[in-house]
Amino acid sequence: MIKKLNTIKGDFFGGVIASIIALPQALAFGVASGLGAAAGIWGAIILSFIAAFTGLNCPIISGPTGPSAIIIAHIYALMSGDISSVFLILAFSAIIQMIISITSIPSLIKYIPYPVISGFLSGIGIIIIILQISPILGGENYSSVIEALKNIPLCIQNINFDAVLLGVISLLVVFLIPKRISKYIPSQIIALILGSLICFYFNFEVEKISAITFEIPKFALHNFNFSILSNSLAIAISISFVLTSESLLTGLVMESLAKKKYNPKRLVFSQGLGNLICASFGIMQGSAATMRSVAAYKAGATTKLSAVFSSLILLIALYKFSFLISQIPICVLSAILIKIGYDILDLKIFKIIKHAPKDDVLTLCIVIFLTVFYNLIFAIITGIVLASILYAKRVADNTNIKETYNPEGYSLNEAKAEKESHYKIRILHIDGQFFFGSISQIVSHFDELLGVEYIILTYSSSHKLDMSAIFALEDIILRLDAQKIKLCFVASYDEIYNQLEAIQKEGFDLLLYKNEQEAIDFAIENIGGCNK
Repeated sequence: MIKKLNTIKGDFFGGVIASIIALPQALAFGVASGLGAAAGIWGAIILSFIAAFTGLNCPIISGPTGPSAIIIAHIYALMSGDISSVFLILAFSAIIQMIISITSIPSLIKYIPYPVISGFLSGIGIIIIILQISPILGGENYSSVIEALKNIPLCIQNINFDAVLLGVISLLVVFLIPKRISKYIPSQIIALILGSLICFYFNFEVEKISAITFEIPKFALHNFNFSILSNSLAIAISISFVLTSESLLTGLVMESLAKKKYNPKRLVFSQGLGNLICASFGIMQGSAATMRSVAAYKAGATTKLSAVFSSLILLIALYKFSFLISQIPICVLSAILIKIGYDILDLKIFKIIKHAPKDDVLTLCIVIFLTVFYNLIFAIITGIVLASILYAKRVADNTNIKETYNPEGYSLNEAKAEKESHYKIRILHIDGQFFFGSISQIVSHFDELLGVEYIILTYSSSHKLDMSAIFALEDIILRLDAQKIKLCFVASYDEIYNQLEAIQKEGFDLLLYKNEQEAIDFAIENIGGCNK
């Protein structure tokens, strides 16, 4: 009984800390997304509550996050402010997220290369910071980085010094409050309260949140448009993958802290269900939030009850203090967002960037550039494709043909077979993977082996041949046949042998062997017969 009470006590205090962190962030993310502060705070309430009941029994706090805010702002701009279309796309992405949860994808997303994740998150951080330049100067909000940068001179011309003063004070608070204080009272809450009090006391003329009331969200998906869904499939898939990745990353962090294994599929399903309900009622989507979850855990939370407490506390705050929340200055929220953007930047990458492979640095820079200045969805896809191609190139560069007369690493029997055949038999080994990326090197090597009658090619890798490798092998055989050279392929592993044997039965002209000695014996017996 005492243990149970201690658990509830820990979850309550964890929920309190999480809600204190979530309040300013949800308000700021709601404004940044273009949906409004109310959509942000309701998103923190509903998503965390639904994900808690249907998800894992650990203190994972969900709600709007930086990536979700920027993605929604991006869709908002694409749909020219058509709220109905925006939420239709978001609902579609949530359904895709739930479908993802029943596949093996949640366990595969962790294999997305680090430069892609780092570049995307750093790009998101840069976007958040750039988009807050205008509001902190007293100007309007922009949804496009290019538009925000173009309008900086105009913002400076029409600068609101009250907004700048409040913004600077708030920035000093969020950046300079010592950790020993922010550990108990988050610096973002201090900035929110202090900035609002200064604004009220000195009657500063700055833009405020204003339009926020305690109003129960209503069903938002009234107009189903199939053409919008079909045209937005790529966007919806990308959103679902981004939010899924962020949730899984939070899950991994919590698993590390709590020393417990979690079910990634259940985590993704709960997030997808919560996001579907949010989109259906015109509320901002999000994901599992790492900062809030870690803070809740460190405050003593151990179960999902902490997420429920967090939701209830935010609900009470919205119900009782909606008028006060409506008086929060936008420039103060912008200062909080600048700090959030700074925290999202992957600054630790600069410690190792000089020692990192050039391919990784190139991928990182391209993903950052595309995320900030072009299209964040396209940036993710490009980053994954580019990283995959560069990885394939690295593997291909390490795939070589080794000839047996090299004195190191080859048997005397191989060298004897070559020498006694007067090098009409050549025995080669593929050192590495025989796949689409290594084909060009392997094919070009056979052009240097003129004058032989039999080439024995030993493939000792356990990796299956992909389609490109199979057809390249066929091309190699045809090219060698044209030069009166026969190729004997030795597959050391049963799996590879069975794969090629099955293909051989489909009419693939291949001399296939399980061991090298059989291929050598065949070549010796038939030497001189190739030209007959």
